[in-house]
Order: sequence, then C-alpha cells, then structure tokens
Amino acid sequence: MLIIAGLGNPGAKYAGNRHNVGFMAVDAIYRRHSFSPWSKKFKAEISEGELAGEKVLLIKPQTFMNLSGEAVGEAMRFYKLQPSDLVAIYDELDLPAGKTRLKTGGGHGGHNGIKSLDAHCGKEYRRLRIGIGHPGVKELVHNHVLGDFAKADNAWLEPLLDTLADNAEMLVRNEDSQLMNKLALALGSKADEEKPKSEKKPTGKSHIHQARNHGHQKLPATGPMAEMLKKMFGNKSD
Repeated sequence: MLIIAGLGNPGAKYAGNRHNVGFMAVDAIYRRHSFSPWSKKFKAEISEGELAGEKVLLIKPQTFMNLSGEAVGEAMRFYKLQPSDLVAIYDELDLPAGKTRLKTGGGHGGHNGIKSLDAHCGKEYRRLRIGIGHPGVKELVHNHVLGDFAKADNAWLEPLLDTLADNAEMLVRNEDSQLMNKLALALGSKADEEKPKSEKKPTGKSHIHQARNHGHQKLPATGPMAEMLKKMFGNKSD
C-alpha cells in the first residue's frame, strides 16, 4: 500500500494558496482515477483507490500545515506502513515556479509541514516538491506562500497537475526519473514557445569571447578560414 499525502491548509480561505499546491496535486489524482468519495479519518480527508495494481490512500491532513505529520503518522501506524510507503507532495519556495524535484529523504528546508512529517513519520519517505518561486526578499515570503496563485500561473500549473495525475502510477512503480521527465516535458514545450525569437543574437559573453579570440590568437594566413575571418574582423592577423 502507498500513501500519497498532499500538504496544505483546510478551508475555502486557503484553497487557492500556493502553500496548498499539495492538496491540488492530490485532488488532480483523485479526479483522474477511480477513488472512493472523500471521507474523514486520521484527522484528515482520505480516499482509497488503486493505481498500477496497488492499493493507494490519498490523504489531505486537516490539522493545518504545521501539524501535517499528526494525520499522516496516524494513518501510517493504522496500516502498519514504513516511511518508504509514503509520498509527500508539497510546495517549494527554493524552486522556480513549475519546477519539480522528487527524492527520498533530505532536509525540511524550513518547511513546517515537512518538519512535522519528519517528526511523526520518519525521514526516509519520498518528497515531491513543486516549485512556487521565491518573491525575492524574506519579508514577502509569508504573503507569497499564503497568497493565491496568479492567473498567469495557470500556464504551468494546470499542465503540471494534469501530467502528474495522468502518470500517477509511476509513483507506485517507483519510476521517479521517468515521472520527472514527463513533468518537465509537459512544461518544456511551453517554455520553448516563450523564448525570444532572436535566438541567434550574440550574448554579451559571446562578444567578450570574440574579442579575446581576436586579440590573442593567430589567424590563418591563407585558405577559406582566413578569408572568412578577414570578412569578420578585417585584414589584421593578430
């Protein structure tokens, strides 16, 4: 059995917050697959289903973020599960918006929900972090985390959650790197479209390297390369 725990805060007031992206992820998995109606147990909302032939429990702690581990720990003890049977999905300030990371164990990075999970569930569980970006200064972090996603965020948030839901079976099969590739590809095409069209314009760094090469390297005296370099830099050979 696998527990997939999405972290967030309960109630309509927090539903659209960046801090609630874990709830959003679990909701997306719930909608895409055949899970039982949500019920209340273990100080949480839970739903049971099956993915890749294995029983899966979706859980959304209702204890508020800082006490998430109380709910998840209670469920793990009830089912006699180990940390390796848990996947936690949550927001990450230190990742750019839309970037994801999945690994087993690690530090809490100042995330109070993860501190609580570590205390109640052990540390060697898988952690799927979803980047929400950093506002730039510490003073803005609180409002950023507890603020709603902007409309512009839907450009990456919706395809990310849809792709995670479509490929949730990979979490059960421990196909972590494959899942990360799927999530990256879901956003990659959008990112490519947003790149400026003037890709061939040299950057400042390229200009510096050109100047260095022109000033310090001997140029061929004859041949096609010499003719090309003369057109680019004139007739000087050093």
